Amino acid sequence: MLSTVVLTHNNKDTLSGTLKSVSFSDEVVVIDDFSTDDSVRIASEYTPAVYKRHLAGDFSAQRNFGLEKAKGDWILFVDSDEIVSSSLQKEIQDAISRQGTDGKGIAGYFLKRDDIFFGKKLRYGETKNVQFLRLSKKNEGVWKRPVHEYWDIRGTVRTLQNPLVHVSHTSVAQFITDINTYSTINAKYLYTKKTKSRVYAIIAYPLAKFIQNYVLRLGFLDGTSGAIMAIMMSFHSFLTRAKLSMLSEKH
Repeated sequence: MLSTVVLTHNNKDTLSGTLKSVSFSDEVVVIDDFSTDDSVRIASEYTPAVYKRHLAGDFSAQRNFGLEKAKGDWILFVDSDEIVSSSLQKEIQDAISRQGTDGKGIAGYFLKRDDIFFGKKLRYGETKNVQFLRLSKKNEGVWKRPVHEYWDIRGTVRTLQNPLVHVSHTSVAQFITDINTYSTINAKYLYTKKTKSRVYAIIAYPLAKFIQNYVLRLGFLDGTSGAIMAIMMSFHSFLTRAKLSMLSEKH
């Protein structure tokens, strides 16, 4: 049995497409961070398993809550702005059904992802060749880290070939809002780990990140979309380091 877990917060514009794409699952579980738009209503049209839970600055805790609620032997995590294509659906089903034959002993699978940013598929920069561990047997591990979280599972893992489709931020304003949220959580996490942020790091890290993504990883070949993505990722780095420095000064 396959359960798909979807986290959502005010994602009415993309949620329906996501839930349609995971309808091949035996169960769909939605964990909503008290959305103020129509997200809950939309989710309820696709599944009765809709739970409200405050994110409280911890994406791993939210995902682990979904893991607890899911009943399947295999769990697939899909974000509310991602689409599982028909080819990936089939590959997921095939991978699960192979258990006991050539897939015996495999605990989980990484999924590749194509980013669609302002209507254009990004082929270079930071998002090129990214992959995330999103499909696993239920009891093989837990999610860790409050943001930029990862699924820490035991056992052998493989990588599926067909990618998720990520319909990224539809506006610069939305992107900035998300970056502000993520950088705040990340700074708090780094502070608890006693990470220091010096003045040079606040300047050097964002600059180095931009050069890496826009120049070394050829982000400039993605045109305007590539430039905006590289700038935003550098801005994220700047905000994280700046907020971390301010936290250190306060304490």
